[in-house]
Amino acid sequence: MEGWMALEATFNKLRVNSPPGGWFPALQDLYWCISESNLLCADLFFSPHLKRIRIRVSWPWNNTAPPLGAPSTLASIISALPTSSLERISVYTDHQTMLWAHLKDSFSSTILRCGPSFTECDSPVPLSDAALDHLIHLPRLHTWYIHGSPPTYSTSLPLVFPPLRELTLKKGAACGWLPLLRRLEGGASTAQCVTPLSKAKESLKFLRVEDMTGINIDPYFVSTIRCFWNLVRLDVKDCCHREHDNSQCNFKLNDNNITELTMALTQLESLVLGYPCSKNICLTTIACLLPISVHCSKLEKLEIHFNTTNIVNDFKNILEDPRFQRLRSLPKCPLAYLDVYRIPLSLDEPGFEIVAKGMTDIFPSLIDCDGIEESWSELSGKITNLQRARS
Repeated sequence: MEGWMALEATFNKLRVNSPPGGWFPALQDLYWCISESNLLCADLFFSPHLKRIRIRVSWPWNNTAPPLGAPSTLASIISALPTSSLERISVYTDHQTMLWAHLKDSFSSTILRCGPSFTECDSPVPLSDAALDHLIHLPRLHTWYIHGSPPTYSTSLPLVFPPLRELTLKKGAACGWLPLLRRLEGGASTAQCVTPLSKAKESLKFLRVEDMTGINIDPYFVSTIRCFWNLVRLDVKDCCHREHDNSQCNFKLNDNNITELTMALTQLESLVLGYPCSKNICLTTIACLLPISVHCSKLEKLEIHFNTTNIVNDFKNILEDPRFQRLRSLPKCPLAYLDVYRIPLSLDEPGFEIVAKGMTDIFPSLIDCDGIEESWSELSGKITNLQRARS
């Protein structure tokens, strides 16, 4: 405790004697890895010209009790962050920590002081409703990693989202934000034919949902997402993440739902709809891959559930069903690697030949089907032989 107080007194003298504009008046980028040795002196590096601030918590606050007064000291330093030129702030941690609750007020006050130059925010620190509302209305905010719940708005209060290019819903955020996005999109003005999401619908290129706990990938989910018609990457993680128990598959889409999604999101280059699980009870079949390949003609990455129980007959149906004839004649996407993850596959020798041919018809550039089961490696070998014979 005495050592802490002595350090504090030393750095207070440096603050008092600092030159106009601080010790580093031209500094624009600051990377602050919080530790006991630098906690008291971080603000000495603050410059009125700071544009980018990265903060990493490396101190194990949850395992080792910080010195008395350290959390309040950190909060006061966060409150002093200069924001007049700030464009980006990122906060990271190497572990779970209880520190964030102590920083809510100070971090919120910092966000509230950010001006129109602010473009990117990534922080697990909880924010007040006022700070969230301020972020949403910043005109140049283009990248936002959301870690918590949305603000509590009445249904009559309109929101105008900024022209986001990248939106990431981190752990615990999807349950609150996805229904809000759906509500905002449903609040169209009949007079102007616009919604609060009008700017984001045109600008958003990358949507990532990192935790789907408590949420299914179902038609409701798809109807929320497909309004962002300029998406280049749609990345949904952890759809069926509990392979060790008897939990149900969370992938609730059928082939028609996939067709509707791909017809709406034709600019996709990467489509990840949860890691495919081993349960093999989903409603999508191999037939859903054909509209994906045709409508998303730039697609280079794909992860999606599809049922392989009757995969041979499903391919035969694609060949015979007249509904697929036009799609089969159209140009296809350049996908070379299909990630099937834990999808099971059981085939005899003639079945391997039928599936390999069907896969390469849907994805003419296909080289490999990457899955856990060895049968996918055998199928990839058949695909390679077919591609060599065609070239």
